[in-house]
Amino acid sequence: MGKPARGLGTSLRRRLRKISRRCGLDTFHRLQPIRRDFGYGHGQCVDRYYIEQFLAKHCADVHGRVLEVADNTYTTQFGGTRVTRSDVLHITPNHPRATIVADLTAPDAALPADAFDCIILTQTLQFIYDVRAAIRTLHRILKPGGVVLATFPGISQISRYDMDHWGDYWRFTSLSASRVFGDVFAPEAVHVRPYGNVLTAVAFMHGVVSEELELHELEHADRDFELIVAVRAVK
Repeated sequence: MGKPARGLGTSLRRRLRKISRRCGLDTFHRLQPIRRDFGYGHGQCVDRYYIEQFLAKHCADVHGRVLEVADNTYTTQFGGTRVTRSDVLHITPNHPRATIVADLTAPDAALPADAFDCIILTQTLQFIYDVRAAIRTLHRILKPGGVVLATFPGISQISRYDMDHWGDYWRFTSLSASRVFGDVFAPEAVHVRPYGNVLTAVAFMHGVVSEELELHELEHADRDFELIVAVRAVK
């Protein structure tokens, strides 16, 4: 067997150093991330770039009565005047923005059936151990013809706060997302799209933000590096 090729490794190191210099940061060749907080406070986190791309593409689905988890930022941003009622779901009692306190995995969850035209569920299912029960609840509370817009991490560091408070259980692929939603919704009503590439995955792991990358770098798609997995499912 011949010697292993070294060109790709050298090219990759050179490319990462170029990004590091552009960001005014040290090299990626290190044991600690450049930023451990996903890049919060430094700009738009790379995963949020893809999440907002997905929601913008399907903004017409955000209308009528809309449910979102933790706050209604995306309901307002992508629904605007099409939204007639905005509800915020949280599992914690006394959450300041919650209009509904419920557990998506509870069979008797305090969530009305056939109630919502749209559910926005970004970066939530990875924190729920019984994912299938949560998806069954999503289906139950949607109106016929209603849409869930969900995203979850494919490649990501652990969210330490969530891990310590209620758990960080799962990372998804486009195939697993398609299967778990297709088991509840009709398979033909489930559309899955992954986002990302090796460069944006590495950048995200280091907390480099979208403003520190070039547009063509963000837009390049590589199906072997699924940074974010997004699902649109219709009841």
